[in-house]
Amino acid sequence: MKINRNLAILFFTMAVVMLGFGIIIPILPFYAENLGANGTALGVLMAIFSVMQFIFSPIWGGLSDRIGRKPVILIGVLGNALAQLFFGLSTSLWMLIAARALSGILSSATLPTTMAYISDSTSDKNRGGGMGVIGAAMGVGMILGPGIGGWAGSYSLSMPFFVAAALSTAALVLVWWVLPESLPAEKRSAKTAYAGPQLGLMWKSLWGPMGFLFFLSFLVNFALANFEGIFSLFAKHRFDYGPAEVGTIMMVIGIVSTVIQGVLTGPATRRLGENWIIKASLLASAVGFILMLQAKSYTSVLLTVGFFVFSNAMLRPTISSDVSKSTDMGQGMAMGLNNAFMSLGRIVGPLWAGSLFDVNISLPYLTAGIVLFITFGLSLMYLKTPSLRPELQTGD
Repeated sequence: MKINRNLAILFFTMAVVMLGFGIIIPILPFYAENLGANGTALGVLMAIFSVMQFIFSPIWGGLSDRIGRKPVILIGVLGNALAQLFFGLSTSLWMLIAARALSGILSSATLPTTMAYISDSTSDKNRGGGMGVIGAAMGVGMILGPGIGGWAGSYSLSMPFFVAAALSTAALVLVWWVLPESLPAEKRSAKTAYAGPQLGLMWKSLWGPMGFLFFLSFLVNFALANFEGIFSLFAKHRFDYGPAEVGTIMMVIGIVSTVIQGVLTGPATRRLGENWIIKASLLASAVGFILMLQAKSYTSVLLTVGFFVFSNAMLRPTISSDVSKSTDMGQGMAMGLNNAFMSLGRIVGPLWAGSLFDVNISLPYLTAGIVLFITFGLSLMYLKTPSLRPELQTGD
């Protein structure tokens, strides 16, 4: 019961954090374009959050190995509350960018530490399911966030952010009073948490036993960021959709993602293994990008976007589960590095998508589909099915 209670608290916390991310998606192009922003500027605004995550996620993950998970989770939730408040008070583009940067710095403490908390609390057999619960929480945030942002944003662009700040405050109180620490003092690292982005360590890790998994985290999130970073602007220019229509589509994405990650990830990884799931999802996601470009009506947009998300939903928690099982370092450090590669993908993805959008609105999705096809081919070489723990080639 305690584990279920703790999972419920972590579920709510991650849902609230992702709520803040989801709120901005349907209203950002309208917010930004009113301030003179184009696709490239929108890409910068989306990417700055991930730049800060890239820098700070490994720091928070390593720090949680030293001082425990709970204090770092509290820092992340508090940071998310403050960032949402500042977003609601923003009146210019530079203020939006500053609020996004603050959110990336502080709220980046939440995801790697929550994953490390799950790793502390679950067996290898059940870890994929635990990661799936966190993925489902992120999906819930992506359901409620776009709904709140799209519908409330039709009346006031500021109000949704104040709602997100209030919910983050509630999560902060819940974590503070109810959530126990998962990492006992005797199991904590005595080493000082490292400071700054560990580019050398990241490069070295690419040639280690988990290298291809980290490479996958980067490429998968690069492709996904091509979709998320530019979708609102794509829908606005191709279909003349407003915040409400975009919000509804993003809610469909959240519903599909939540069901897949929360219900199917655990059983699928236990039955088939992480490697098989990763390969199948990569191939289907690549097809999904191409199908989205063929959509002509609102119904076909919903169907093709739904297919893409159905195909893609299990990738992140499955890769994270594989990283957790394969690590020979602290769970917090491993999850921090994994999230650094995820953040690097989310930095490059929106910048790439935004700049290509200004050339041709179809190029972001076309190139993302090509990247996933290539990644699928690489996975056939480097991920050995049916092993739950891949034997990765290291350039011998």
